[in-house]
Amino acid sequence: MNKIELLAPAGNLEKAKIAILYGADAVYIGGKQFSLRSRASNFDIKEIKELVDFANIHNSHVHVTVNMLPHENDLEGLKEYLLELDKAGVHAIIVASPAIMKIAKDLHVHYEVHVSTQHSSTNSSAVRFWKEQGMDRVVLGRECELDQIRSICEKQILPIEVFIHGGMCISYSGRCVLSNHLTLRDANRGGCAQSCRWKYHLMDGDSEISNPDNLFSMSSKDLQAVDYIEDFIKMGVVSLKIEGRMKSAYYLATVVSSYRHLIDYIYEHGSASKEIIEQTKKEIAKAENRPTGPGFYQGIPDHNVQLYQEHDETVTQEYVAFVLDYDQNTHVATIQVKNHFVPNGYFEIFGPNICSTKIYIGNVYDTDHEMVEVCNKPMQIVTTVIDENVEPMAMIRKIR
Repeated sequence: MNKIELLAPAGNLEKAKIAILYGADAVYIGGKQFSLRSRASNFDIKEIKELVDFANIHNSHVHVTVNMLPHENDLEGLKEYLLELDKAGVHAIIVASPAIMKIAKDLHVHYEVHVSTQHSSTNSSAVRFWKEQGMDRVVLGRECELDQIRSICEKQILPIEVFIHGGMCISYSGRCVLSNHLTLRDANRGGCAQSCRWKYHLMDGDSEISNPDNLFSMSSKDLQAVDYIEDFIKMGVVSLKIEGRMKSAYYLATVVSSYRHLIDYIYEHGSASKEIIEQTKKEIAKAENRPTGPGFYQGIPDHNVQLYQEHDETVTQEYVAFVLDYDQNTHVATIQVKNHFVPNGYFEIFGPNICSTKIYIGNVYDTDHEMVEVCNKPMQIVTTVIDENVEPMAMIRKIR
């Protein structure tokens, strides 16, 4: 049995490499053309080729989103772009438009064509339809329940990919027009304004019926499927997808490494204990800035999975430093400051080959060899002696 794929998002080259180093079997990225998430730092062909070469060295794959729903004037240059992706050596493209799917297949490209979740495929008949069209994988809509996914997988029609973590759409996947209506920014062409997460005054005529101090919102809690990873493995799902091409490198490293360790543990031991499950959730929570829930996996979400009122979306400041280099002989670590921290205390480190470990950071020195009493300059390069297990590309955070 092939091991299930862990698929991570990446908004730029740095994040993509971090995701791969921290355990992603594949990353999905957006190109400069024909991709949603227009605000992400999307990749040009040269960067895509560099990432493919990097991924090949680490036995990973690169998937490129070609998932916008194009209007007539969006199609110019499409064939040339699809052939450039083939030449770059990408493993798959993720597509929403049937026209783009057909064009890619007619070009006889080497990469796979995956049906995007934007198509809201939620049953085996839809999966069978995509097989008849020559597609290679279907990313199910996020509205499927566990039993429905199990039933689809049992039929073994096409490889199935499901989401396990990240933002949820308050509408059906790929069917929201709220952003278009309110801002003229097309959610299905890369411009979603996330209008569902705004705060709204509820009015009855000219009278406000909402609390001005606690305005109405209608977004969903983010998805967190730690409890169901073992189920997906046993069902025969081929790929577990994390959402978040706009997220930070620290978020990706934390979430990817957490799911990586859980998946590996399940394969090694056959199942995961409650202690391992809870430990994974606690690890992921160190990077979360929104409440999480099970999405549709337990059935139609009730009010406990929605965010109707005030909720905190503050970006975590726990991530304080990135390890650039480490001398195994002198134990001197060269680190880059990311957030405010005070030396001479205990912190936590995790990395591509390091599980969360407690470390002590003593005196810190800048590039002029002057002692730094408070590290409060983001991107500043400093050095310190760390006796515990350290490796380049590791991340240091505060202990809660």
